[in-house]
Amino acid sequence: MARIPVGVLGATGMVGQRYINLLADHPWFEVTYVAASPRSAGKLYKDAVSSRWLIGANIPEGVANLTVEDANDPSKAIGKCRFVFSALEMGKDEIKALEEAYAAEGIPVVSNASANRWTEDVPMLVPEINFAHLDIIEAQKKHHGWDKGFIAVKPNCSLQTYMMPLHALIQAGYPVKRMIVTTLQATSGAGYPGVPSFDMIDNIVPYIGGEEEKTEKECLKILGKVNGEKIENASLPLVSSTCTRVPVIDGHTACVSLEFDLPEDKKPSLEEIERVWTSYTSVPQELNLPSAPLHPIVVRHEENRPQPRRDRDTEKGMACVIGRLRKCNVFDVKFVALSHNTKRGAALGGILNAELLKAKGFLS
Repeated sequence: MARIPVGVLGATGMVGQRYINLLADHPWFEVTYVAASPRSAGKLYKDAVSSRWLIGANIPEGVANLTVEDANDPSKAIGKCRFVFSALEMGKDEIKALEEAYAAEGIPVVSNASANRWTEDVPMLVPEINFAHLDIIEAQKKHHGWDKGFIAVKPNCSLQTYMMPLHALIQAGYPVKRMIVTTLQATSGAGYPGVPSFDMIDNIVPYIGGEEEKTEKECLKILGKVNGEKIENASLPLVSSTCTRVPVIDGHTACVSLEFDLPEDKKPSLEEIERVWTSYTSVPQELNLPSAPLHPIVVRHEENRPQPRRDRDTEKGMACVIGRLRKCNVFDVKFVALSHNTKRGAALGGILNAELLKAKGFLS
């Protein structure tokens, strides 16, 4: 099968480099177009990133000699790729306008950026959870008058630590009323060069700008439903979050306490919760998508797991790894969850979104 030609916007940045690296041997997609800021435009990709290649030992051969185009000119991508991954690093308003400009040119955009996450007709996808939100794409195209172009986005990386366990419980008939979430987020989540080493070594930073708002609100859109020409947010769960930056390179951890929206005699036991989690599969597994984990949720029983260094690469870095499931004295249960923020939470999560879009016929 001939691979689909794809582009990467923001290809010289940290997330863009991860896309380049992860797509090097992808069975469905082939990078044929790279674009970045005007200062990189006109250079060979290998020259544009020669002093700041961060992902692996070598730049993939198939991309090294591509000429970097100006990402601000969507017309440059016409005829060179069928869709683009957006890893743009600029102001939100600029990203929003530019992603829409690509879609207007007939080029679908699979975005890693946050600019369009709250656009009412843009699906914010975790493929195992809200694959049905793809239904909004036709309304999005109609609203803008787009023919082939559209925009789909992925949520904030920290949500990946607990959204699948949450959805698994809700889907099994155990709705959640309230949650308290404390995240311990890796330094790579801040990009490169990120947080200064003097701030991180021997330290924890108890604030990440905008992160708590994303944690508390984005889950409601993901759990919402398509209603006509927009996605309506779910009303529950109520989430209270504290987001911290910790001296870990990769892997976001979340400590979660939750309360079920059920009478006491209807609430699940710890054994039932683990059964729900370990049996959880969804559309990506049914379709055997290349980047989908065989086991989306992995439960560990050691008293000191999960740990980022030991567990972040579980299932190719695409699983949510859970440990320390136990009763909570304030709510009902509590647990610790871990996900790989630069794989499931970033580029590989975006690639899984694209695989779902292709499998459902949106990239034909």
